[in-house]
Amino acid sequence: MLRIADIARKANVSAATVSRAINQPGIVAPGRLKHIHSVMRELDYEPPPPEHRRGPKRHQAEVRKIGVWFSGGRAGDPNFDWFRNELNKAQERNPRYRIDLTMLFSSGARELPREIREKSFDGIIIQGEEPAPEIVARISSTPCVWFMTRRSTSFRGDYIEPDNEANGRMGADYLRSLGYTNVAAITIEPDYSAIARRVRAFKEHALELGLAVHCVLGVSHDTKFLTTPPTPSEIATLVKRYLAVKPPAGGLYIPSDYYCGMIFRALREAGRLPGRDYNAILGHYTPELYHNLDHSPAFIDINLPTLVNKLVDHLLWRIENPGAIGRIGLMVSPTLMPCPQGG
Repeated sequence: MLRIADIARKANVSAATVSRAINQPGIVAPGRLKHIHSVMRELDYEPPPPEHRRGPKRHQAEVRKIGVWFSGGRAGDPNFDWFRNELNKAQERNPRYRIDLTMLFSSGARELPREIREKSFDGIIIQGEEPAPEIVARISSTPCVWFMTRRSTSFRGDYIEPDNEANGRMGADYLRSLGYTNVAAITIEPDYSAIARRVRAFKEHALELGLAVHCVLGVSHDTKFLTTPPTPSEIATLVKRYLAVKPPAGGLYIPSDYYCGMIFRALREAGRLPGRDYNAILGHYTPELYHNLDHSPAFIDINLPTLVNKLVDHLLWRIENPGAIGRIGLMVSPTLMPCPQGG
């Protein structure tokens, strides 16, 4: 009968490593785990049932029922699919996440989803429009974590969000590193919370660096730019105002990439080419959008997988520590990418 020692000898690893690969695979390096499993298949080795094994057993965490509440969102809107996808990826990356997700929607700040009223959730993730105080009070006994921005400073719960101020400062630093002394931020949605923070930080830091800075701002539609793209005439007006800046602001910070393709197209139609007349840095990175551009500008990655991992980690911690006192806020630093990896 084959033993763990036989597998270890064949795989050229210790018996303890084989034991961990069987009982605690999450703590074994992926490459080594794959090799040990290959040897086990080669030798036709089947570990005994868990109850008959000696040594540490793999602990299966309790399945947690999590509600993901898009306040002010509409069920079926494909713009929310990214969040479900990222949460599913987080579960795949970390086998200890055992969560049962339910997507919840409400039309506005004063509506509580029916599922929250009728069902019991271990914890709730909130994103979108901040619920009214009386609505938040109704779920005060349920662990909640706010995800991303658009919360007010008076929101009393925990939150996880990208460091938008660092994003703006990083954009100014990058453009200065290219030698620009005259820079601009351009956005169609200046009042959206994350974008407003990025633009403000960009402007303040650019001035600290001794740069001339211009903010070319559109007329706010608040949240609509996430679901409804601006019209070509809106973008044309914005680009015309940018091109009127004297002397020309060759360093360009675009805090969101949702509509950057329209901006680049309008600049090209005006005879301005990237690398020759301007260089841009994007404050966000969406692969599907980025790879459709006709050139590869620098971008700032908000590190969405890390944000989602921290979100799940913290909500599970809140669920397991219901008596913990205090409000906790966590921010994830962005990463500068001068060009796409492999691009």
